[in-house]
Amino acid sequence: MYDFAYHKPGSIADAVKILTDDPEARPISGGQTLLPALKHRLAHPTALVDLSGIAELRGIQRDGDRLVIGAMTKHYEIQTSDVVKTAIPALAKMAGNLGDTQVRNRGTMGGSLSNNDPAADYPAAAMALNATFRTDRRSIPADEFFQGMFATALEPGELLVAIEFPIPTKAGYAKMRNPASRYVMAGVFVAKLADGSVRVAVNGAGPGVFRQEEMEAALAKSWSADAIAGIRQDPDGLNGDIHGSAEYRAHLVGVMAKRALAEAG
Repeated sequence: MYDFAYHKPGSIADAVKILTDDPEARPISGGQTLLPALKHRLAHPTALVDLSGIAELRGIQRDGDRLVIGAMTKHYEIQTSDVVKTAIPALAKMAGNLGDTQVRNRGTMGGSLSNNDPAADYPAAAMALNATFRTDRRSIPADEFFQGMFATALEPGELLVAIEFPIPTKAGYAKMRNPASRYVMAGVFVAKLADGSVRVAVNGAGPGVFRQEEMEAALAKSWSADAIAGIRQDPDGLNGDIHGSAEYRAHLVGVMAKRALAEAG
């Protein structure tokens, strides 16, 4: 690792000030991505701003027809929360299938979403559920938040505070993992929202999360696996490597969408 300063602010305002004053400083939540990058000298921040001491960034609550989760809330807390299990069971189940026990007890929802790894699960949930991202200065809709591989709408010094999920009437998620690395090769989250609209989000298959609008239109007319049976995902632009071609991942999108529908009921 390189030398760096270490800060542990007690408030959002203090954290934002440090990050604004030093553009090369980086916030750290669970550290599941940043710490390995530091270890392998792939990142060289001048300072780390530890967010773990900021109580405002943690917690889960239901606010009317929305589920609000603090950015520093850990995967395990989401997995075991009765509030999440009641409001969005698919989200609790997703959290319980992230990484391993150590990752679930250290990693945070906000850290995962801010990192926006193409194989991460939460971006698919946020996109399909039409989540809103609350930062220290504004609110960002999911369709604008994700901007490609490891890129988001967050500006330098801007801090993700909480994620608001509209509570759906139905939701389900299914994914195919690489049998060796366990990273997602293709995952699909399907959701029917309270206003009757349907959203389908795909992760792992491409360079970033994206919506499958053809499936959305079909499912809005008929919420069933039969409705999407004839829809084929275009492989153009999808990932292809030694573990699976773009065409294979395109096929997986269809398979995972049907499994997600079965989960949603």
